[in-house]
Amino acid sequence: MTIRVLVADDQSMVRAGFRMLLSQEEDIEVVAEARNGREAITAAATTSPTVILMDIRMPDLDGIEATRRILAADGGARVLVLTTFDLDEYIYEALRAGASGFVLKDDPPEQLIAAIRTVATGEALLSPTVTRRVIKQFTHLARPARPPKEFADLTVREQEVFRLIADGLSNAEIGQRLYIGDTTVKTHITHILQKLNLRDRAQLIVLAYQSGLAH
Repeated sequence: MTIRVLVADDQSMVRAGFRMLLSQEEDIEVVAEARNGREAITAAATTSPTVILMDIRMPDLDGIEATRRILAADGGARVLVLTTFDLDEYIYEALRAGASGFVLKDDPPEQLIAAIRTVATGEALLSPTVTRRVIKQFTHLARPARPPKEFADLTVREQEVFRLIADGLSNAEIGQRLYIGDTTVKTHITHILQKLNLRDRAQLIVLAYQSGLAH
């Protein structure tokens, strides 16, 4: 299946560079470009991209608000945020807007391509390091104490996995902590996302901190 990509960035040279890079991959096609957030919203609606590469800082509607509006119209959209700023405030706001991952513009090309493929499969691209930084940001926020009612539908083991994800552990670390295999960890995560009606790991972390379920 071809991964359809929309590139949203206000710099024409950046867009051209991404198009040139991605055109070399047989399973990836750039179907549209956008110079600002408003163009990104229109392009997303008309071209139905699999993954949207979204720059955070753009004129006439920034990438975070564009992400929010795109996902409000299409909950299945996958947004991979592009930024030169590895800052907590951007990560936090983009997560709240519904982004599925982050890529720094100066990351190696193979890392960007791998990120697109990861997000296209429905996974969240949120490394344990980034997760822990987001957690640090969330701990400074006022949080409600009541978890969603669906949390009670999780098994005891699923609740354990949920909290370990929210604590920033990777799948491998969760497996080691609970003495279970990687496949079992992934199965638990799939069930958790389904029961809580969440799209990916990123949404899970946001929910954990907004509802007081994380430490």
